Amino acid sequence: MITFLIRTCLFKLVTLIIISIVSFLIIHLAPGEPSQIDPLNPRFQKEDLERYRKTFNLDKPLHIQYFLFYKKFFSSKLRSFKDNQPVFPKIWERFMNSLPLFIVGTILTWGLAFPLGVSSSLKQDSLIDKGTTFCSYLLISMPSFFLAYLLIIGTVHFLETPVLGIQTFGQEDSSFLFKINDRIWHLVLPSLLGASAGIAVLSRYVRAQMLEVINQDFTQTAHSKGLSQERVYYIHVLRNAALPFVTMFGLILPSLIGGSVIIESIFAWPGMGRLAFEAILTRDYPIILSLNFISAVLVVLGTFISDILLVVVDPRIRL
Repeated sequence: MITFLIRTCLFKLVTLIIISIVSFLIIHLAPGEPSQIDPLNPRFQKEDLERYRKTFNLDKPLHIQYFLFYKKFFSSKLRSFKDNQPVFPKIWERFMNSLPLFIVGTILTWGLAFPLGVSSSLKQDSLIDKGTTFCSYLLISMPSFFLAYLLIIGTVHFLETPVLGIQTFGQEDSSFLFKINDRIWHLVLPSLLGASAGIAVLSRYVRAQMLEVINQDFTQTAHSKGLSQERVYYIHVLRNAALPFVTMFGLILPSLIGGSVIIESIFAWPGMGRLAFEAILTRDYPIILSLNFISAVLVVLGTFISDILLVVVDPRIRL
């Protein structure tokens, strides 16, 4: 176990270093640079442009820029090209805004997908199975932005209640209870929308995996031993069918950054995905590279957690 942990940590460290180099090169190979976008003032002179490039080390060779960037990154001294504000406070503020969407969306996705998938597999070709299948494919095929606009228009038209933003504008002086209810209300629609596609896709995977395991020999053996149908399905079948989803579960962490760009943009939600989108438009390298590196760390951490969970779920797997 200790050997596995040491070997894995070294491998993950090398992976992160390679990712940091590749992402840094890709960002700088893109046409244009921040000095061509940020100075929109028509009075911006050539001397100002040179001062701008020198301030943010854009006049230095790429390998020097790389080491200077990660030196500032690990010392928390990075500043945004856009407004010269510290990067990590901006990311932390957006992270705290995205966290409720991530938590509620994840609970809805995994909490509803498994019951729907299991019930569809146990009642194959029934009305429930066909209805679940139809709704799943409908949600998969429908663009999220189109569904978002339908929800927004329907809510505003029938309930006459604002749904955009993280809270209702102009309610800063309201009571604490009203603010809590208002935050929850504004969280409902984007969370449901973010979870809808995940529920549709994951429930189909659960159904297919359950049907594959149900037809295996050990399931028939368990039935022949006189075990109840519930025990066979929920103890033996579901445990074996859940192995692929343990790996998938470890990969949900990166969605905290990039999984909600469209939703946050439509609902005017000031989260991580929207921050990344705005940084790309303005070529704000510190924000883009910081979010990219944090996302890579989350992927590496997620795969490591998945490896550990696989051993817990299936003792036959040895590290």
